[in-house]
Amino acid sequence: MLFLSAFILVFSFWLLTSPVQAQCPVCIVTVGGGMLLAQKLGIDDFLASLWLSALSTAIAYWLATKATPKIFQNPYLVSLLLYLTVLIYFKITDQIGAPGNTLLGIDKLVFGTTIGLLTLFFANWFYPYIKAKNGNKTPFPYAKVAIPLASLLLITLFFKLAFKL
Repeated sequence: MLFLSAFILVFSFWLLTSPVQAQCPVCIVTVGGGMLLAQKLGIDDFLASLWLSALSTAIAYWLATKATPKIFQNPYLVSLLLYLTVLIYFKITDQIGAPGNTLLGIDKLVFGTTIGLLTLFFANWFYPYIKAKNGNKTPFPYAKVAIPLASLLLITLFFKLAFKL
């Protein structure tokens, strides 16, 4: 139910806002849809939390462009605040600390949320880097969408195959 509510919230933001130079609403809806599908298919907690974290990071990048206080215009700060909010929610609802729900000795929800955050940080750093190397032109159409999504898919596949999740 939480994921459906998040999806509706994100979709509402997409309908009620104008385009910005940040994570696009299509990215956010794609990640939100992926989370809902993962839950319905019984995907491992690590992989689901990885995508949830990517969703909150994408939302943070978008929110940073809308923030009025200058301090909240930093997408990294907003991402970290949302990351902490997700972890606090997991803790309050007793989802963190379940016996046997670990990967490499770390709680799957904490680990997945952290890896998701770092993956999107990398992807959002990599796109401008690649763009600068290409004469400040996008390397291919929709690269700003494809690079974060491809990064997330690759890290998901890596953990899925490496740890048989």
